[in-house]
Amino acid sequence: MFHYQVLSRARFPLLFTLTLFGVAMIYIIYTDNIIYDSFESGNNEIPKFLEAHERAQGQLRSSVGNMQLQLRSMQEEIDEVEDENWKSLVPPFNVKVEQRIAWFQEKMPKSKVFMTNNLTHQFHSRVREFFKSGCEEHFFMTWIAPARSFGRRGFFSLESLFKAHPTGCLMILSRSLDSRRGYRILKPLVDRGFKVNAVTPDLAFLFKNTPAEAWFKEMKSGNKDPGEIPIAQNLSNLVRLAVLYKYGGVYLDTDFIVLKPFRGLKNLIGAQSMDMKSKNWTRLNNAVLIFDANHPLLLKFIEEFASSFDGNKWGHNGPYLVSRVVERIRKKPGYNFTVLPPMAFYPVDWIRINRLFQKPANQGDSIWVQDKLLQLSGETYGIHLWNKQTSNLRIEEGSVMGRLILEHCILCQHIY
Repeated sequence: MFHYQVLSRARFPLLFTLTLFGVAMIYIIYTDNIIYDSFESGNNEIPKFLEAHERAQGQLRSSVGNMQLQLRSMQEEIDEVEDENWKSLVPPFNVKVEQRIAWFQEKMPKSKVFMTNNLTHQFHSRVREFFKSGCEEHFFMTWIAPARSFGRRGFFSLESLFKAHPTGCLMILSRSLDSRRGYRILKPLVDRGFKVNAVTPDLAFLFKNTPAEAWFKEMKSGNKDPGEIPIAQNLSNLVRLAVLYKYGGVYLDTDFIVLKPFRGLKNLIGAQSMDMKSKNWTRLNNAVLIFDANHPLLLKFIEEFASSFDGNKWGHNGPYLVSRVVERIRKKPGYNFTVLPPMAFYPVDWIRINRLFQKPANQGDSIWVQDKLLQLSGETYGIHLWNKQTSNLRIEEGSVMGRLILEHCILCQHIY
């Protein structure tokens, strides 16, 4: 659960501070009992004893404070290691391909992204155990950043998912959330009976017997250019395809607010934009994918990723990839899938999304908010928040986003 090196370094101080805390509590209770008994017996030495007792309690309070500082320091050390792991595969910018490959060959062996351990070996059995009973729907998400960066925005996504699917099961594929900190993040939902868990993915297992297997081996060899975009981000695009191909279910980005149940949706992808005259889609997106296991379109997506990978172009291995593939096979038989219009998952594009976070400034704005909420209550299953554009925006009270989250949250804490 912990990073093993950090845990081994921290084990002795942790046991020491916990033991000190226990001794302190026993001492305080014991001396309080002595004082009480002394009062009862009329002991004349009480003032001196009280003075010594207060002095000892002050020392113990100081010790407990030191313990808290040590525990905080341990967590900060774990966070630093996690941040180093995350930053280790952020490639240098504006360098030649040969230089980037040399950098990747140096960094890749030290990166936790490609390493295997006990948790990766348990991946398949953990997935099977988690989904084996009581799950009306199977959901997947990925989280490739440090656990401490999983904030309220991401948690609202989880709340909205379970508000619409209380008997659904959500598995988050994430090394960083498969940890003690990750457990604490998810615990409020677990305590309320919702089935959510974070697991460390076994990438080699997920990609085995797919076109991604050879790509992954070549990437691990260090001889392939990872590109300027962090490889973890591109791995997220591939992992979502592979996990659905292996197990089937629903994939959602963590910046997605679910507005109503996905019941009845099967083998589909959403259009991000469409031509208003022809009503044909112009771009698809991979933030929401709903497919059966072993679906042929997923295999085509994986094949395209492996054959046309380009780590230098944002979106090339994600939204643009699914758009390219569907455009090529849209009229071919045997694929059996549906493209839903933008109103289903992308009712507001990334250019206009900011307005949903703003509170109404006048009566006209208030009418617009009401009209937008009414529109979203119709054909929209959820709304993609385009986190790259909105992560630094505050959700203002009375805004469309504030109203939506208030209506679809479970804990409903710290919305604004």
